Amino acid sequence: MSTTQVIATLVGGFVFPFVIRMIWGKMVDNWGPIGGWVAAAMIVGTVWAMNHGIPKPMITQSGDVWIDMGLAAGVGVFVASAVRGGKINKAIPNIVAALVGGVLAGFVLSCFL
Repeated sequence: MSTTQVIATLVGGFVFPFVIRMIWGKMVDNWGPIGGWVAAAMIVGTVWAMNHGIPKPMITQSGDVWIDMGLAAGVGVFVASAVRGGKINKAIPNIVAALVGGVLAGFVLSCFL
């Protein structure tokens, strides 16, 4: 990967959790549960298209490594919460559940892909 591809990939990975933290909660506060659905469609769809769906995407994935946007969202929102003084101990069961689910999903996918 070239230096510009590395920078674009890092920025592309940063944009998703940043937009989630900046917009999603405000949409839910203003519009209730429907705001969460609209935010999910608008934020995830727009950022996915920017990172993967256009002819020259921001994210460069090479080789056999495949990382989902959910990992960027999870890590980014977790770090932002920790930096702002969030209670990390309360998040540990959710992190463990996400890791176990990811490993199981990876195993299931590896069985037929």
